[in-house]
This record gives sequence, C-alpha cells and structure tokens, in this order.
Amino acid sequence: MASPVAIRLQFGGGAELLFDGVKDQHVTLPSQSKPWNMKQLLAWIRGNLLRDRPELFVQGDSVRPGILVLINDTDWELMGELEYQLQDQDVVVFISTLHGG
Repeated sequence: MASPVAIRLQFGGGAELLFDGVKDQHVTLPSQSKPWNMKQLLAWIRGNLLRDRPELFVQGDSVRPGILVLINDTDWELMGELEYQLQDQDVVVFISTLHGG
C-alpha cells in the first residue's frame, strides 16, 4: 500500500476564487493501493476542496482549457499530464489564463 502523499497546491490568476480565495494549501492525500496520479488528484480536489462552479475548473477528467498546470515549476505537459505520479512534497500550481472583459 502506498504511503500518504503530502503536497502543496497553489491557485492563481483567479482560480483561487473557486477555492474560497485560498491561494496556497498544504494537503495530505490518503493512502491507497496505487500511487496517486494527477487524474486522481483532480477528482480529489473536486470532491474535497472545490466549493462552487466546478465547471470553471474541471472538464471531464482534466482541467478545463485555459488553466495552466505546473508540477514543481514545470508544465505538466512535459511531465505526463494526468498520468504523472505524485511524489511527496510536490508543488502543483493551477493558474487560470481566462479573464473576463
């Protein structure tokens, strides 16, 4: 069984408004039989942290277009996106690039 994973989540560019204005959160993901990946993390965020309007953050199993995701300061597209296996002490950043006008 995989150990719990402690990670840091950061939200910016307006994405923090979907999380009660909290820009920086330290979370410990519970133990499970397989290592945590980004797809599972997004489902966990939706079920545990996201308060309103989930359609502004997630679309299907992924983030909606217009949200930049960085894992340890690297674009998640270079890290395997949804399949990236989270490591203890990872920093995952979500930045909304969509702005009203």
